[in-house]
Amino acid sequence: MSATGIVLCGGRSTRMGKDKASLTIDGETMIERAIRVVRAVADDVVVVARADQAIPAGTLVVHDVVAGLGPLAGIVAGLAASATDVNFIIACDMPLIRTAVLTRLAALRGDADVCVAVADGHASPLCAVYRKHVGAIGQELLATGERRVMALLDRVQTKRVDAAVFRDIDPDLDSFISCNTPQAYAALCARRAAL
Repeated sequence: MSATGIVLCGGRSTRMGKDKASLTIDGETMIERAIRVVRAVADDVVVVARADQAIPAGTLVVHDVVAGLGPLAGIVAGLAASATDVNFIIACDMPLIRTAVLTRLAALRGDADVCVAVADGHASPLCAVYRKHVGAIGQELLATGERRVMALLDRVQTKRVDAAVFRDIDPDLDSFISCNTPQAYAALCARRAAL
């Protein structure tokens, strides 16, 4: 299966107070970790970044057509740059995503346009598998002023998978943990240091 890995890191990091992509976990920046994870399951990697972000060399970097519209705009930009039908989309502030989780999401997708896990009652659209044509629908939503990724999931055929099906490969469901506040980052660093 040919696939592209799309890493979203272009957010303003307002809750974190500094660029999340440059924070380190286990000696790697969050952006380096995310690129490594998707590179293990995809043929190509696309990073959707802000114009002022430092991105590791050798990676295709694209930008939102209009900055500041959130992850939906990043998804649209990433899918527009993709050359494959199947795309793994992850956020760089989810640093514990496991490649096995992405592979299983792809296997579970079937004919759906998007396949997402549902953890604690919430879908995780930034650790998911998207078909390329979903980007055009996302662009239509942006043109109407819609910025919610959930609106996109509601417009396309989305397969929602109970996150419990990943417990054999990710027992604590760490793949679906976002690290977007200083408190979450400190807690994650303390947890990793205790391992």
